Amino acid sequence: MGQVIRPYQAGDEQGIWQLNTKVLGYAFPYEDTVAKLATLAQDPQHRILVAEVHQQVVGYIHGTQYDVLYAPSYKDIMGLAVAEAYQHRGLGRALLAGIEAWGKETGAAGVRLVSGAERLAAHAFYEGCGYQRKKGQVNFRKTW
Repeated sequence: MGQVIRPYQAGDEQGIWQLNTKVLGYAFPYEDTVAKLATLAQDPQHRILVAEVHQQVVGYIHGTQYDVLYAPSYKDIMGLAVAEAYQHRGLGRALLAGIEAWGKETGAAGVRLVSGAERLAAHAFYEGCGYQRKKGQVNFRKTW
């Protein structure tokens, strides 16, 4: 298939934005996505990897450092998306493996993630990759 998992680089913004829009369903403006990527790519607390097939971005994962006062350090998956036409080909697993390797390299206790209750296929995928369901939560937000 000619797939490559590599770090994010300038020029990947359109592909990541399309994945956020079409796969994850987030209507976040393209210009804001570009600005976020420029900032986060420079922060060593974040790791953004892309899956590329035939020089086209078809998947990505965003991991970050997760530190709280009541648990050991983990890596936290903030986003994972693979274009529908490329799902079930090992790209999601390869992207997860990239963040897991980063976690091991940096001494993290593991990798954690939160997935929307309605994303049942994603839950099955994560469980198939060895992730265990830990608890249910309610997400609160206050915006201004």
